[in-house]
Amino acid sequence: MISTSARLLRLVSLLSARPTWTCHELAERMAVTGRTVRRDVARLRDLGYCIESDPGPWGGYRLGGGTRVPPLVLDDEEALAVTVALREAALSGVLGSDQAAVSALLKLRQVLPPRIADRLDEMDATFVHTPRPEGRQISPGVLLELAAACRGGERTRLSYRDHAGKGSVRDVDPYRLVRTGLRWYFVARDVARDEWRTFRADRVVRVQPTGQPVELADPPDPALLVSRGIASVVYPLYGRVRLPHPMDQALRLVPPTIGTHHPDGPDATIVEIGANDADELARYLLGLGTPLRVLSPDDVREALLRRTRELLEDNGGGRSSQ
Repeated sequence: MISTSARLLRLVSLLSARPTWTCHELAERMAVTGRTVRRDVARLRDLGYCIESDPGPWGGYRLGGGTRVPPLVLDDEEALAVTVALREAALSGVLGSDQAAVSALLKLRQVLPPRIADRLDEMDATFVHTPRPEGRQISPGVLLELAAACRGGERTRLSYRDHAGKGSVRDVDPYRLVRTGLRWYFVARDVARDEWRTFRADRVVRVQPTGQPVELADPPDPALLVSRGIASVVYPLYGRVRLPHPMDQALRLVPPTIGTHHPDGPDATIVEIGANDADELARYLLGLGTPLRVLSPDDVREALLRRTRELLEDNGGGRSSQ
């Protein structure tokens, strides 16, 4: 005889498999009496499952929408499908708020049977994603390890490479993961420097929990910290452009993490944008798809004009009509 908990899980699985069941059908499938089915239905209702029923000998049971999310029972294929979908949602940001996707993925990965986890690892090793404009991709495994570090509340040893590729090992107190654009940032307190830092998650090489619990005193606003960190990056070149748009529209075109904005009257905004060189900034300005005027420096203006001429020539703009 199977235990009550196993029988309840079996009943949930059956109710999820088709729209409705009679009490007699459920009793046959589960090899129990109708009285046991009715008792188990009552137990599931106490656990939060909304199970609707119709009276009479030909009435049936069916799952309905409840007021809270009860435990789910998934078979192997369903668990694998949900895990893959959550991973892709977390990496792509397709849900808008991908913090919830990461949290759900972390919970599910922790309880997956080894046979399903092994299949997921095989798929991770097989999948190839096309490169995104921002370059390096974060591995799903590192993303989950960082999320687990934030949830675990214990000091973590972080192996990290900076923008120049120089490696370092730091002890950090994890706090939050922040997504901006196509990139993840890991917010943590650097123990040696005793200050809050942001780390590009795609530059994290290894995450190693130390087992030492920590309590974070007065943590910062993680999103604000990341925004300020991105905006404060020092570039070898800065360009000033005038956009014929009021401040609110200019901020939508050029986010505050990319440039510094100053109003130029009610209908225009001057934006200062950093870049590695004039050609890189010219490419970015062309991609905005809006009228603009380069105020400085001349190198950026010339690079923008050169790229515009090349674009016209490539599309026949330089040929006389026949």
